[in-house]
Amino acid sequence: MPEFMDVHTGMTGITPEGLMEAHNADLAIQDDEKVNFKHAWADPETGMVFCLSEAPNAEAVQKIHERAGHKADRVYEVPVQA
Repeated sequence: MPEFMDVHTGMTGITPEGLMEAHNADLAIQDDEKVNFKHAWADPETGMVFCLSEAPNAEAVQKIHERAGHKADRVYEVPVQA
């Protein structure tokens, strides 16, 4: 299954608890689009949030994020890793 890294902006001041809440909202509905959210990272100072997932396509990732209330600004497929 392809892997994706998505980026959210504008989440300045996000706390560890807020990040976990957003991640759990994705996890609660991820099966609807056959997505597996693996990890999320945040920088409260810049408001950047990054999520790593496996999914059939980028659209599936975005659908889950939209339904969970935090649409991604960009979703990138990451086919090459080291």
